[in-house]
Amino acid sequence: MATPLTTLDDVPWHEIKDSSGSAAAIPDLLTAIASDDLATARDALRRLRERICQYGFVVEQATAATVPFLWELARRPEVTCRPQIIQLLSCVVAARQWEDMAAAYPKLLHYTDDYVGWEQEARAAVRAHRDLLPCLLGDPDPEVVRAAEELATALAA
Repeated sequence: MATPLTTLDDVPWHEIKDSSGSAAAIPDLLTAIASDDLATARDALRRLRERICQYGFVVEQATAATVPFLWELARRPEVTCRPQIIQLLSCVVAARQWEDMAAAYPKLLHYTDDYVGWEQEARAAVRAHRDLLPCLLGDPDPEVVRAAEELATALAA
């Protein structure tokens, strides 16, 4: 099987931000998620979620750049926390914190403009890989299938 995450170095992680500041730690977290140790993978996924989709609904600048790697990990049977990765993708699709705020308070739009753009870019990144959904929906792991069904529903909304 091919080595996962071979294009991580193609992203300028030091130049983009996550909820903690610099997104430079994201490659290490993604690599840890690919670990065959369940505790290591889940801890890394929890920490990544805090950085790119904090509270399950606040996306960051680094979210869109991270999404393709999440899709890659979600489709690899050897990755131990695939349902949770797919659930994270669902959260990214559903995130509209800043768009909703900008719609409710148009005078704040100039303050939220970057954040609204990040939400839109993150959703577009998830949608760009939706052709992988049929593979996940046909997975032998029922938890993966259930999470993929939730993602399909979120993508359809």
